[in-house]
Amino acid sequence: MIINKDIIDQYNKAGVENFNSDFDFLQNKLTRSGANVSEIVNKIADFQVAIPSWALGAGGTRFGRFSYGGEPAVLEQKLDDVGLLHALTHSAGAVSLHIPWDIPSDVSALKESAKSHGLVFDAMNSNTFQDQSDAKKSYKFGSLNSVNEDSRAYAVEHNKEVIRIGKELDSKSLTVWLADGASFPGQLNFQTALSNTEKSLKEIYADMPEDWKLFIEYKPYEPNFYSTTIQDWGTSFMLANACGERAFTLVDLGHHLPNTNIEQIVATLMYKGKLGGFHFNDSKYGDDDLTVGSIKPYALFLIFNELVYGIETNKNNPYPAWMIDASHNIKDPLEDLLQSLEAILIAYAQALLVDQKALKTAQLNNDVVAAQDILQNAYRTDVRPLLQAARLQTGAALDPIAAYRNLKVRETLISERGWAKATGL
Repeated sequence: MIINKDIIDQYNKAGVENFNSDFDFLQNKLTRSGANVSEIVNKIADFQVAIPSWALGAGGTRFGRFSYGGEPAVLEQKLDDVGLLHALTHSAGAVSLHIPWDIPSDVSALKESAKSHGLVFDAMNSNTFQDQSDAKKSYKFGSLNSVNEDSRAYAVEHNKEVIRIGKELDSKSLTVWLADGASFPGQLNFQTALSNTEKSLKEIYADMPEDWKLFIEYKPYEPNFYSTTIQDWGTSFMLANACGERAFTLVDLGHHLPNTNIEQIVATLMYKGKLGGFHFNDSKYGDDDLTVGSIKPYALFLIFNELVYGIETNKNNPYPAWMIDASHNIKDPLEDLLQSLEAILIAYAQALLVDQKALKTAQLNNDVVAAQDILQNAYRTDVRPLLQAARLQTGAALDPIAAYRNLKVRETLISERGWAKATGL
């Protein structure tokens, strides 16, 4: 299914009058407060979030998985689905592949398909957290941290293969997430596991092209619940420093213990120039991988406030790579991703409204009340007309989810593809 600009323009006609009224009201209000509305709209229009290839089918839990029909059965169909998201929003202009779930069979054809949708290939993701059917070595007791030298070498070689595939696709980065750890005390030696992991990452880093970045993810638990070798941002930061200047920490919103101050982690990493990427999702208890902004929208805003400040202030930190990392079991996957994109852009727009000069003054004067009001005034602003202005500017749908349903996208995908489940999950 292809949604072209004419279809979207036709759909938008019915909502333009209401949009104009809402936008004029908000623009006048924000202009009076000193905000540069056109600059904010341009920044929203430019903001792009990568869609992971594994998020396009119905997700699942340890207990089951329920298909929605019309799921992408092959990699080319996954690109088609990201193309649909991008056509509706113009903010999903990149796709992130997971190897070996999504090994291209025809690189040239895949690149042409991506180009036709206006997509680029974002970070490549390796997989050493599960044994494949043709695996020559097992990751049961670890991969990059393994005491088994052959298993470590096998895991390192897999990452090198992911880099080779990424080079063919013009990707510029590799994300490494490890399930390595222990389920029981005494199962492994913490220092040996960390030392092995550092050696393995250095070998992978040395194999990367000079214009590539290495993103090192962390997670406090799961699937190992006693210990995880890269358990927190400090360990990731330490390993990134050990690898070199093109290695960075990657922050996943779900990879923290409850009530962790993620915005402070973001600020610290950007201050040190080591925040490489950001994976968006939401959670109630842990790595729930829920729709972005569905549980803690204010926390998301506070994180974006630090991201916006850091992008402007910490020029030593590269512009972060953004990606949604969610898994959904009871929602249409594409609608879930559309909701996540909306939540991300809302938080970003709200953060752009924060008067950083006034906030700095309040902080220097220890005026806690004023500081809180400055943040919450921005957060309480309904910025959706700004998102709509950005979408009109780029040719996207005013209301992507309403357009998705009005155009009967899921019904069309089911008629085209049937009820096969997506690959790679």
